[in-house]
Amino acid sequence: MAITQAMCTSFKQELLEGKHDFRTSGHTFNIALFTSSATLGASTTDYSTTNEVSGTGYTAGGQALTTAGGSSTTDAVIVLAFGGDKTSTAGDFTIQFPTADASNAIIRIA
Repeated sequence: MAITQAMCTSFKQELLEGKHDFRTSGHTFNIALFTSSATLGASTTDYSTTNEVSGTGYTAGGQALTTAGGSSTTDAVIVLAFGGDKTSTAGDFTIQFPTADASNAIIRIA
């Protein structure tokens, strides 16, 4: 089992099919955290609770990132790998995303 960082193939197809409208508000993108026992990567199509982390202050399904349009409430967009399990015992677990521009953003179409 492994987590491989990738943009989900199903998301790329859904973009071409016009199923995602990032200009429309009302939908929420979440980031969910998983243990290194999860099997996630380019073939991931939907959110699953299998091997999702649990603990004080963490809600299953993850934390909301931003609002935008989507085709379903559980569609997978991207898998980010942190290189192994991480812990936070004295504060928030914070993920610092790169600047959202054409060269650095997590989701880029080049």
